[in-house]
Amino acid sequence: MAYPDCSLRPLKALYDIPAPAKLNLFLHITGRRPDGYHLLQSVFMLIDWCDTLHFELRTDGRISRTDLSDQGDRAESAAEALPSEDLTMRAARALQEVCGTSLGVDISLKKRIPSQAGLGGGSSDAASCLLALQRLWGVRLPAQDLLALALALGADVPFFLSGGHAWVEGIGEKITPITLPSARFVVVKPAAGLSTHGIFSVPGLKRDTETAIIQSFAANANGPVFEFGHNDLQPVAQAMCPQISQSLDWLKMQHLQGRMTGSGSAVFAQLPQDADLPEWPAPPGDWQIRKCSNLKAHPLAGW
Repeated sequence: MAYPDCSLRPLKALYDIPAPAKLNLFLHITGRRPDGYHLLQSVFMLIDWCDTLHFELRTDGRISRTDLSDQGDRAESAAEALPSEDLTMRAARALQEVCGTSLGVDISLKKRIPSQAGLGGGSSDAASCLLALQRLWGVRLPAQDLLALALALGADVPFFLSGGHAWVEGIGEKITPITLPSARFVVVKPAAGLSTHGIFSVPGLKRDTETAIIQSFAANANGPVFEFGHNDLQPVAQAMCPQISQSLDWLKMQHLQGRMTGSGSAVFAQLPQDADLPEWPAPPGDWQIRKCSNLKAHPLAGW
């Protein structure tokens, strides 16, 4: 149950709420539960590639969403128009039901993070929505209730509520905050995308990677990110989507060591921290390339 917070009153609006993307520095599948959910270990790292959301209070209980990316210039995103019931809408409806509030909201979403990329854009939008709507509606869920609601929306949503980089285990609900040094990355998103469900459904997916310990990762945290682990989903994804291999080859041509994030299809590489970056050749077709930095903390940490 959500309780009205005496320190919070309903607001008229909240604007320019960020929803950052993430990179998986590694992703191990360590098992599978009887209910079919996969058990994983990963380090999730926040980067400064963000969607932007705006919230305006409604008093009639209705929830609506406007896709600002469909209006004129689609900016950095090559994604298709959002579905009518995306994770943002599901998050708003779920919170409204749990709170029992009669208030509603008009949500405007500027989508910059590409979909089907393994960057967590939809999950991040949902998490920022949950945090913002608690303020907008003047309610606050107990932490465990908020976590349960987030996990029901998607395995990555709890991470984006945690406030920073994290060692993530279980099905996404076991979150241990970690500190990472400042670093720069290049992210390459080929035109083709991949379905997360499709990747996890492949019979040949490796599901028995030996369990790691957080101390082993911490010992390498100040070095190149590729000195620890691997992405168990990458071989399956490369077989399903040849453009992932092409993206990794493109990074090699720039003398960079690449790895896929999440279930793909985006790949990334760490950049030299102090060296000037060269001008790279244009990527093929509708690929997106973005230079990013990791964040010190989630922009909404403490909300």
